[in-house]
Amino acid sequence: MNTLAPVTARFDLSKVDTSATPGVANRKAGQKALLKNLAELGMLQERLYADSTSGGTRSVLLLLQAMDTAGKGGIIRHVVGSVDPQGVHLHAFKAPTAAEKRHDFLWRVRAQLPAPGRIGVFDRSHYEDVLIRRVHGYSSPEVIEERYGLIVDFEKEVAASGTAIIKVMLHVGYNEQKARLLQRLERPDKNWKYNPGDVTERAFWPAYMQAYQIALTRTSTPDAPWYVIPADHKWYARWAVQQLLLGALRRIGPQWPAASYDPAVERARLAAT
Repeated sequence: MNTLAPVTARFDLSKVDTSATPGVANRKAGQKALLKNLAELGMLQERLYADSTSGGTRSVLLLLQAMDTAGKGGIIRHVVGSVDPQGVHLHAFKAPTAAEKRHDFLWRVRAQLPAPGRIGVFDRSHYEDVLIRRVHGYSSPEVIEERYGLIVDFEKEVAASGTAIIKVMLHVGYNEQKARLLQRLERPDKNWKYNPGDVTERAFWPAYMQAYQIALTRTSTPDAPWYVIPADHKWYARWAVQQLLLGALRRIGPQWPAASYDPAVERARLAAT
């Protein structure tokens, strides 16, 4: 299957091979392509930012969801981290605070949407409110069912405002996650990343996969499509997400804004100093 195609109503998460690398022959080719595209990605991001200084309203939102160890941090460092940080707004969504709980579940998300000219990155997102809550029964089935519709309406509104939305599930395999958790235990420089709660959550793996299956197919729309990226190979996931980000920026096609002054006149003035 083409993993860079958006999720549709017939999508079956259980049929995705998390170790697959469709579109790339091998690790060497993937890493070479990633490096080759850095210049274009940086240029498009700079154009997007520059355009916003003269009234441009477009922005991009990259939303990353995944089971633990799937590589969200690596995407942020190696893909998003390759562009000018001035043009990036990153927010990691943790458990809601007491203040956030006094508002509807999308309130804190609205506050973190990217401004014009920015690439926004959500490390986890409002989807936690239909994934974790479904798996652990923190909300009633009726509340969760309502939230799918609220999310679709919200994302339609965000897209209409000029934000291109890319929603990515980094799909790591059950056995690969175990290997990565073990690595965190065996390497002192990785110990800080280990969370005992991750092992506890592994017991709920089938329930999480079911929750993802429902969320993906219920909320993947033309305005805000979902993409499921095999993530057992980190180099492949980084290449794939870079392709999606490049595609969104190319479709926007940001251009350098026209100068608000006469360059010839300014050159003459400068020469006279």
